[in-house]
Amino acid sequence: MQRSSVYTVHYRLKNKVGEIIDTSEGAEPLQFLWGAGNVIRGIEEAVKDRGVGDCLEVTIPPEMAYGESNPELVRKVPRSAFADVENLKPGMKFQTNSGEEAQIVQIVAIDGNLVKVDANHPLAGFTLYFDLEIVDKRPATDDELAAGNPLAL
Repeated sequence: MQRSSVYTVHYRLKNKVGEIIDTSEGAEPLQFLWGAGNVIRGIEEAVKDRGVGDCLEVTIPPEMAYGESNPELVRKVPRSAFADVENLKPGMKFQTNSGEEAQIVQIVAIDGNLVKVDANHPLAGFTLYFDLEIVDKRPATDDELAAGNPLAL
């Protein structure tokens, strides 16, 4: 049963022209419980039935990553919503607590008294290009299975 495996993977995320966007090189590798939704579905599917030492080049479409960009998650809010923030600039990120759960929004534009914010994941709508190296694969413990995440323990 795949879900009972904990994978440890080094990764390099590249854009479509091959520039590295993110990497685990020089840091801790990514660790996840297969099937628990700890990582994007495309990575889970890529490592399925693979073993330690396997190196993979994987192209992951948006629907198996962070989904398509949802225009309903882009909206304009009054600048007064950021009254406590000096030097408001595009690219800044904020956590909102409106609605049923916390959401991270990024400022994408400022037009006078209106601030355009985007609550989509920054990689929503993009095809992702990964180099993956499986450095460990082991059976999950009962505690990891109960928690649904090896990092939660």
